[in-house]
This record gives sequence, structure tokens and C-alpha cells, in this order.
Amino acid sequence: MRDENWLAGQFEAHRAHLRAVGYRMLGSLSEADDAVQEAWLRLARAGASGIENLRGWLTTVVARVCLDMLRSRHARREEPLDVRLPDPIVSSEDGNRPDDEILLADSVGLALIVVLEALAPAERLAFVLHDMFAVSFDEIAPIVGRSSTAARQLASRARRRVQGSAKRSDADLSGQRKVVDAFLAAARGGDLNALLAVLDPDVVIRSDRGAIVSGTPGELRGARVVAKQALTFSSFVQRAQPVCVNGCAGIVGWLASGRPFSVMAFTIRRGKITEINVLADPVRLRRLNLPAVGDRRARPLTGVSAMKRNALPANKTEKGGRC
Repeated sequence: MRDENWLAGQFEAHRAHLRAVGYRMLGSLSEADDAVQEAWLRLARAGASGIENLRGWLTTVVARVCLDMLRSRHARREEPLDVRLPDPIVSSEDGNRPDDEILLADSVGLALIVVLEALAPAERLAFVLHDMFAVSFDEIAPIVGRSSTAARQLASRARRRVQGSAKRSDADLSGQRKVVDAFLAAARGGDLNALLAVLDPDVVIRSDRGAIVSGTPGELRGARVVAKQALTFSSFVQRAQPVCVNGCAGIVGWLASGRPFSVMAFTIRRGKITEINVLADPVRLRRLNLPAVGDRRARPLTGVSAMKRNALPANKTEKGGRC
């Protein structure tokens, strides 16, 4: 029993890191937890004897599991209309939990995860492991079944796509919030010109399966088109709760019944909204277990189900941080 407790303790020391790997690889918090759980089961069966670098061993296991998940996802072609939004990491504006700080390290905004979703599975793995976690190409090569040189080329191709597409929000969170508030005020008031004033000319809005079912196109581009679409959000934005989404200003929209309708994540550069990602799938929203409107005391949650969390070695006591 003491050996089992020691092994569980060793695993727990790396759990947050492994979840961060899984989230970047999969864009799904629940699937990342599944990959971490599988790594724990494999470690429990194998034991730590003979493993010189436990963190590296566990990272490799999680990467292999995630690669299999990505390949299966692509084979099923489950993305609706080629739009698959990643899970947002939603917290109150009061702060993130320590686990979230690790998940959001290196400015992992939702816009970056959206770009990673478009990469081929092997490209995504090579880029995530090397560029985000400093894993060598010699270690990546056997995971993807390529040579070290080929693995380097995979990461290079992915890097070019990321650098050409992923845009980070302005660093000033209060400035982001002012822009989002102006967007909300314009949408509530039906003011097309005011909406155009806060939108970048090349702004893009993406909506997931839930919004598509409601009649929203999967992706729209251009300030005027997006502004007209935003005018249809009037009922949604009347009950908008300010939150942080992957460390940036965002909102949660609520129905009169008290049920969450959507999470909106904004990318803001130079004071203009360049990207809006809308998650409206009711199943995925329920997994986020969002705090109630106006409940500033609500514990920030990130979509991890209690059942899956309890299957892993016990967590330490969680305390909030800054958003």
C-alpha cells in the first residue's frame, strides 16, 4: 500500500503538466482528462521501476494516447461543417485556479487552440511537444513513427501555420473588457455603426454545433457581416456575465430560465475585435458547470467532471489566482 501511495504521489506531481499537454493536443478538457487517466493506469500496471525520467515517460504516454484520439477524430470526420471549437477555460474575473494557470501558461488563448485544431495530428503533436514543452525531436520521432528529421519538418510546417494564423489578444485585460462592453452595448442597442467601430475589418466569428443547430453559420468573415450577425444576439447579450475565457475577456450568456446559452471568447488587437468564438453546444456547456449569473463567489470551473477527477490521485486544496 505504501508503494502504491508513493506512486500516486509521484504521478500527482506531474498531473497538471500532463493535463496541459493533453489540452493543447486535443482542445478538449474531458478528453485530456481521459488521456491523463490512461497514463495513470499504465503507470499503475507497469510501476516506476526502471523509469529514469518519470515526467518524460508520462508525457510520452499522454502524447501517444492523444495522437490516437486525434487520428480517430479525423477518421470519423466528426467536425460539423469543418468548425470544431476547443473547450474554453472559463473562470470568474476574480481569478484562475492553480491548475488553470498551468493550462494557460505561454498565453494559450482560445485563438491559438483553434489554429491547432486545423493541424494534422502528427503536425500538432510535433509542434506541441517541441515548441510548447521543449521535447526533443529524437524523442518525438518514435511517437509519430518518423525520423528525427521528419519530425522536425512536421513541427516546422505547423509553426508556419500557427505564426500565420494565431493572433494574441492585447495584454491589457481592462482594455479588452472595455472593448467587449462596447460590443455588448452596441448589440443590445441594435447599433450597427457602433458595432462596426469595435470590429476589425477582417474580423471572423466561428460558431460550434450548438449555434449551427440554432441557425448560425459555422464561420463568417468581415466587419459588416459579423456586425449584422451580432445584432441577432440581442436576447443572448441581455443576460451576459463577464468572465475570463482562456485568460482573456469573454462573456457567458444566460437564458431567462437560468440555463447557460453560450460562451463567447474574444480576441482583441489594437482595440479592435479580430475574432469571436461562440460555444453553444448545450452538452459541452453543461460539462463546464458555469457559475451562476452575478455569483462572484462561485468557484472557477474548467469542465473537469468530478467523476473523472476522483478516478485520479487526490488533488491538493485549490485556491484562486488572478485572471
